[in-house]
Amino acid sequence: MTVEILARVQFAFTIAIHYLYPPLTIGLGMALVMMEGLWLKTGNPMFHSMARFWTRIFALTFAIGVATGIVMEFEFGTNWATYSRFVGDIFGSALAAEGIFAFFLESGFLALLLFGWNKVGPRMHFFATCMVAFGAHFSALWIVVANSWMQTPAGYHLEKIVNGKSVVLPPDYVVTTADLTSVRAVVEDFWAMVFNPSTLDRLTHVILGAWMAGAFLIVSISAFYILRRRHLEFAKASLKIGLGFAAVASVLQMVSADFTAKGVARNQPIKLAAMEGVYQTVPFTPMTLFGYVDEKNETTVGPKIPGLLSILAWGTPAKPVAGLRDLPSEKFLSARHPGVSPEELAALRKSYWPNAPAVFQFYHIMILVGVALLGLVAAGCFFWWRGWLFDTGRPLTRWLLAALVFSVLGPQVANQAGWFAAEMGRQPWIVYDLLKTSESISKVVTANQIVASLVLFALVYALLFAMFIFLLTRKIQHGPDEEDDEMPDSWKALIPPRA
Repeated sequence: MTVEILARVQFAFTIAIHYLYPPLTIGLGMALVMMEGLWLKTGNPMFHSMARFWTRIFALTFAIGVATGIVMEFEFGTNWATYSRFVGDIFGSALAAEGIFAFFLESGFLALLLFGWNKVGPRMHFFATCMVAFGAHFSALWIVVANSWMQTPAGYHLEKIVNGKSVVLPPDYVVTTADLTSVRAVVEDFWAMVFNPSTLDRLTHVILGAWMAGAFLIVSISAFYILRRRHLEFAKASLKIGLGFAAVASVLQMVSADFTAKGVARNQPIKLAAMEGVYQTVPFTPMTLFGYVDEKNETTVGPKIPGLLSILAWGTPAKPVAGLRDLPSEKFLSARHPGVSPEELAALRKSYWPNAPAVFQFYHIMILVGVALLGLVAAGCFFWWRGWLFDTGRPLTRWLLAALVFSVLGPQVANQAGWFAAEMGRQPWIVYDLLKTSESISKVVTANQIVASLVLFALVYALLFAMFIFLLTRKIQHGPDEEDDEMPDSWKALIPPRA
C-alpha cells in the first residue's frame, strides 16, 4: 500500500478506537448532573448512590479516553506535516482552545468530582460535576470546530511567501502542488472560522450521539442487574433515568439528522450524492432505504422511495439532488485543470468522487441503527407506561431487557459509521475544495515506518481496550456500594428531607 493509504489507515484506526470513549464521558457527564441534581432536590439517598456508582464508570472512560487520544496529535506532525504547515494557523488554534479552555476545565474539576465526596459541601460537589460535564461538551465543541472547518472552510485567506514577504492571495486562488511549500491558510475572521457553515449542525449531531452513548450504557447495565435480580432498587431507578435520557436524545437526534443532511446538501453535494448512491440527476430523486452501490454500472440497487431524498434535502420533491455524473461542475474542473478539453475533464471528474459504495454503506448503517435504537426506546417507554418494564415474569419483558443489555453497542456502531461516512465522503479532500489528502502527507515518512508504528499502536490499543473491559466488568460485578447511601451529618443538614 502507498504511504497515503497507510497514513490514512493508521489515523482512522487510532481515532476510531479513541472515539469509543469520549462519547461515553460526554453522555455520562450529563447523566451525572441529572442524578446529582435529583439527589440535591429530593434528598433521596438512592440518587446519591447512583451518582457515586456512575462517577466511577465515568472516571474509567475518561482515563482510557485520554490515553488513547494523545497519540493522534503527534500523528499530525509525523504523517501529516504538509497538512499541519498549511492549516496550522487555523487547526492549531482550535486544538489549543480545546486544550486550554476545555480539557483543563474538565480535568481540573475532575479531582473534586472523584475525591470530593464528603470533603466539600454537596452544592460545591454538584458545581464540580456540572463543570466536568460542561468541560466535556466544551472539548467536543473545539474538536468539531476543527473538523467542520475541514469540511466547510470559512473565515480564512491564503497567504504566499514571495521574496520573504507574505502576500494575500485572491479568494478564488487554486492551490497547486507547487504551492505547498509557500502557501498557507491563515485565520481572517476567528468567529467565522468557528461558526463555519457546518459547525452547529455537526456539533448538535455529535453531542446527541454522545448523549445516546452514555444513556444506553446506563440502560444496558441497569437492565443487566434487573435480569440478574441484583441491586434491584438501584437498577430500576437507573433504568428509568437512562431510558428517559435515551428517549430525549434519540428523538432530538432524528431532528438533528434532518438539519445535518440539509447542510450536507447545501455545502457538500458530492458527499450527499455518495451517501445516497446518486449518479444521475433526476427530479423526484428517490432515497434508497438499503442495498448497495453498483460502482461499475453507476447505479444503486435496493428499495427506493420516489422523491424522498429531494424532500429531505430541499423540502420539495420536484427539485433534484445533483448526481455524481454532474459533480464537480465544469467551472470547478476547468479552474483546476486549465487548457484541458471537455472530454478530458469528464474523465477527470471521477477522480474527485469519494468511494461511493463504502460511504453509502456507512451512512445507511448509521441511519438503520439510529432508527432501531429509537424503536427500542419507544418499546421500553411503552413497557414502562404499562407497568411491565420490571416484571421479569413476562417473556416479552425478559426479551426487551435482554435487548436493552446489548443496546449499548448501538450508539457506538452508529457514531463510528457516521464519522466514517463523513470523513470518507470528504475525499479526495482533506480540506474541502482546497487541499487534497494526497498532497498533505509528510515528505520524509516511509511506508515501513507507518506499518511498524501501526502494529505497535494496535498492540497498545488492544491492551488498553482489554484493560477497559476488564475494569468495567469488575465495576459492574461489584455494583454500587452500600456506603454510597451514607452521608456525613454536615451534608444531611443541607439536603432537603424526602417527601
